[in-house]
Amino acid sequence: MTEGSSKFKVAIIIAVQNDEKNIARLLDQIYLQDISMDKVEVVVVDGLSTDKTRETAEGFKQRFGSLKVLDNPSKFKSAAYNIGIKNSEAPYIFTIDANTSFPNKDVLKSMVELFKGTDAVCLCRPQPLAPPDSSEFQQAAAYCRSSGMGHRPGMEIVDDYEGNVDPTASGCMYKREVFEKVGFFDESFDGCEDIDFNYRVNDAVPNSYLSQKLRQDYYPPETPKGFWLQMYRYGKGRFRFARKHNEYSIMQWLAGFGVAIFLILLISSLLSLNAFSRFQTLLIVYLLVILVFSLYLAVRRNYLGCLLWGLVIFPIIHFGLGFGFLRELLSHASKK
Repeated sequence: MTEGSSKFKVAIIIAVQNDEKNIARLLDQIYLQDISMDKVEVVVVDGLSTDKTRETAEGFKQRFGSLKVLDNPSKFKSAAYNIGIKNSEAPYIFTIDANTSFPNKDVLKSMVELFKGTDAVCLCRPQPLAPPDSSEFQQAAAYCRSSGMGHRPGMEIVDDYEGNVDPTASGCMYKREVFEKVGFFDESFDGCEDIDFNYRVNDAVPNSYLSQKLRQDYYPPETPKGFWLQMYRYGKGRFRFARKHNEYSIMQWLAGFGVAIFLILLISSLLSLNAFSRFQTLLIVYLLVILVFSLYLAVRRNYLGCLLWGLVIFPIIHFGLGFGFLRELLSHASKK
């Protein structure tokens, strides 16, 4: 669809699942954006939430005449984005989930201006993991996740860079024509669906731009359990991405095989005192490294929570990603 054939400028596709609290905050922030709401269509795609997410979103229909709330039976975020894209018409598409937070009122206006003022077909955003009202655990997870030991997810997401980029880690805004050239999100992904799609965008139409004007904050999960599930999904998604594009990272293999070695040593330690001694030494060294790095991070960030939570958060990152990667590797091997 061309820009002149729709009354809307921007379609915001929001993937949600049990996000009652977050969707209300995000829709409030969208409504306060410095752009006419007549130019914005909002599509909330719900993964069969069991809380009041759907009812909460429906309650915003008086503010957004264009608001649609659609079902996503598969619950995968990749499918949610596809459903939203296919049920919208605006020329500029913005894909997010309910954990996103807008730090200012100019994000949507800047998005339209940048698409008009550049040749970019994909716009990328800085995404610091540090919303202003995070809990102590979320703030610590944000700092740990964006550190060198936390599998830092793309330098341009958290650094003060502006200009042309590879969109793989940071793309989230697209001209509709991109989907005609590249296709849609791969619905086999339950994590890293954006990385896969942006990789394909860069391969087919290498013209993406990152701007500080598009900054969005992102809320990490509220609990260690939720954080573990997120990292596990990311690990599985990373293997799917690597296998699909033959783009294997040494760090991903180290995470997967690190978990495998840990499990082998753990089982061996139950059968032999010598093996138990080696396992115990390895575990102590690993925890000491994390403790020292957590202390360093706490001093650097001037945030004691990094030290208090570091011994929980870093193992969740390492083992969550590793178990997810290893799980997909074994699943793939068993199908051969």
